[in-house]
Amino acid sequence: MANALSDPDNPPLTAEQLARAKHVNAVKDIRRRLDMTQVQFAEAFRLPLATVRDWEQERSYPDAPARALLTAIARAPETMRRLIGGQAA
Repeated sequence: MANALSDPDNPPLTAEQLARAKHVNAVKDIRRRLDMTQVQFAEAFRLPLATVRDWEQERSYPDAPARALLTAIARAPETMRRLIGGQAA
């Protein structure tokens, strides 16, 4: 915290600024960047549709292996689709 406070170019956000910040759901963000529906995303990457919905609605959260898979999908979606063998969207 001391380092953040001492940096005049990048001070920490105030409580008010944090309250106004927009929350971004990582799973939904990945899916939208790929221009896929939840159904297409689930089928392409062999994920249960209910799981994708739960993650996006924050009823549950991806565990460590799922987060690793999502990171790989975000970085190389076509490669992951080919490796996983899901249907093309």
